[in-house]
Amino acid sequence: MRLRSCSKPLAAVACLVLTASAAAQQTPLRTLLVGADRRPAQSLDGDWHYLVEQPPARELYDSQGKIRDTGYALNTHPNISSGPHNSEYDFSTAPTLKVPGDWNTQDPTLLRFEGVVWYQRDFDYTPQPGQRTFLHIGAANYRSVFWVNGKRLCEHEGGFTPFDCDATALLHPGSNFVVAAVDSTRHQDDIPSLLYDFYDYGGLTRDVSLITVPTEFIDDYRVQLQHGASFAPGSAAARTVAGYVHVEGAAAGTKVNIRIPEAGVDATATTDGNGQASFQAEAKRLDLWSTTNPKLYAVQISAGADHVADQIGFRDVRVDGTRILLNGKPIALLGANMHAEAPVRGGRAYSDADMQNIVKMLHAINANFVRLCHYPHDERMTRATDAAGILAWSEIPLWQRITFSSPEVYAKAVTMLHEMIRRDQNKASVIFWSVSNETPNNADRTRFLTNLANEARHTDSTRLITSALIGPRVSEDRIVQDDPLMPALDVVGQNEYIGWYEGTAEDADRKTWVLPQKPFIMSEFGAEATPGNHGGAHDRWTEEQQVNVLQHQFAMIRRIPQMRGTTPWVLMDFRSSTRNIPKLQNGYNRKGLFSETMQPKQSVELVRKTYTENPPVKAE
Repeated sequence: MRLRSCSKPLAAVACLVLTASAAAQQTPLRTLLVGADRRPAQSLDGDWHYLVEQPPARELYDSQGKIRDTGYALNTHPNISSGPHNSEYDFSTAPTLKVPGDWNTQDPTLLRFEGVVWYQRDFDYTPQPGQRTFLHIGAANYRSVFWVNGKRLCEHEGGFTPFDCDATALLHPGSNFVVAAVDSTRHQDDIPSLLYDFYDYGGLTRDVSLITVPTEFIDDYRVQLQHGASFAPGSAAARTVAGYVHVEGAAAGTKVNIRIPEAGVDATATTDGNGQASFQAEAKRLDLWSTTNPKLYAVQISAGADHVADQIGFRDVRVDGTRILLNGKPIALLGANMHAEAPVRGGRAYSDADMQNIVKMLHAINANFVRLCHYPHDERMTRATDAAGILAWSEIPLWQRITFSSPEVYAKAVTMLHEMIRRDQNKASVIFWSVSNETPNNADRTRFLTNLANEARHTDSTRLITSALIGPRVSEDRIVQDDPLMPALDVVGQNEYIGWYEGTAEDADRKTWVLPQKPFIMSEFGAEATPGNHGGAHDRWTEEQQVNVLQHQFAMIRRIPQMRGTTPWVLMDFRSSTRNIPKLQNGYNRKGLFSETMQPKQSVELVRKTYTENPPVKAE
């Protein structure tokens, strides 16, 4: 995959073209509608027929690995009495899967399946004159191809970000059908790569819908508190809202209106030759979003016949020495890591109920922060953190065994970064863009991630750039973190597992950390505890040992002056195909403070009490 240069911000996500090897099969370009979840839509969620294709997936790929547009994609039906033979398939009589949802937890025979599953759904459609209709896909893991009425519409690589495909030309009045092929097979040059410690949930894991917009439509907007060189509460900067609106297909001079009635903002701007309108307006009154006052404002954007309504909070985040400042005041980040795993029912998290259960667990430990690892979570999650006043770290899945020497892999990473930023750039709770987790310290990796961090900063200068590091130099009890990636980061995440993967819990008492003068977050630490398994403080896999490890970790963290945040690994037990100790793990990483059914372990009370009465990090 390569990117074609475009003129408007983040337009790379709308300008994907195929490699030369696939030039003969070019499909319409994709876009990404900011605020898609706030637009009226025709939902295609629900029951989709599905067929499983075992490797080598000959219905999806030809002998050269190119995508086929025949066979299953055509959605023909077998004629059992006469006529031409189809490819021996029939969606109409096939079983169904729920969309959104992963296939692994819906069909017991697919629990460990990694490969191609085909989806099909019929739907009715009524065209509207002067309108364009997009097929919106919240996420499909990992590679996906979509056909509408037998014609290829678009394809996408990456399992955790949304995309929108212009289906206008392929739709017709009345009955239509969509076919999707989703391939979760892992490859070395994928992001993430071959081996990772979380479950490879395949399928249409987030919402699918049809979104209809005018011919000239708002596809991108950024509405934020103005981010200048300095910030002081009560100043004009603390009341100035700024950003841009992009109107696809608009002529220069098109009028754009941005209204925030409750804040007294009614601004007008006009598009330039690229369809972009920049604006700046001082609010008459503006309560800043914070963890104690998660104020969201109704924002109305209109251009011509199109309009979008959103809920946006306004805040300022920046670094001052080793401090993290929220609205000009230093803040300590107290939270936990969380995978996009559905509490109780299991599988990929996608519903409002899933997000509320996650927020409930965060509230139970008195958290004001969550690391959404190791990939962008459902947009409902960042909407939930906005509403709950919980700060968030969002990450793309560059995890360990990435081919950092490959320009093609870097291009994929840039695309995923842009898609993550573009979707959540108006979420007040998201204060960190993370470019990676636990990557090896070598020249290729450092160059790759430094460039990516700079790309993130150039794309969105209003947030902080971070990464979770491993591998400090250890000399007896002296730990020196000198990773050459750190100069590219605003805030550094540090993963370590003293007391579990190395040494004993008490070893943490003797450790001295030597760190640069930057804000740090102890981004991973902890121990596994099988729910309900009890014993002594040094008995492996017990809730008591988990508590002991965390106690000594918190004591060690208090002695590190640069530490500004803690996120124990992990809020809730999650499924992983690499965790195969029967009776103790049963396919789950057991480092959760809660079990996968939200059963609190003893560590929940420890973390809650620690965060409430004696936090392990200070704001300054």
